Amino acid sequence: MKYLMLIYSSPATWNALSQEQRDQLERDHSALYHELVESGEWIGGNALADPSTGTAVRVRDGVTMATDGPYAEVKEHLAGYDLIECDSKERAIEIAARIPDAAVCGVEIRPVMETGAGSELW
Repeated sequence: MKYLMLIYSSPATWNALSQEQRDQLERDHSALYHELVESGEWIGGNALADPSTGTAVRVRDGVTMATDGPYAEVKEHLAGYDLIECDSKERAIEIAARIPDAAVCGVEIRPVMETGAGSELW
């Protein structure tokens, strides 16, 4: 099953870390990435730019509205994601717990719905 690991961050939390701690988080994430690539469980992922660089798009009554971010007053924001494929939710939780950001902010796991031919969604 495929799982999307939504990695959350907080500027206040990140800024409170020392440069050494930040470097260690990046090394730990890199090590986990290489392990998941070797095991065949990693499908893809990326860090995301700061929310202030985003644009929200909504269509109401046929009119497209684009609003530059940030959009909501939140302490944490979506900072990146990893897409994995593993045998169980328990394994996905195990992987998410090893994402360094889980120790300082949080990681949300979401199963990916299968879409396309024969799918109930489409």
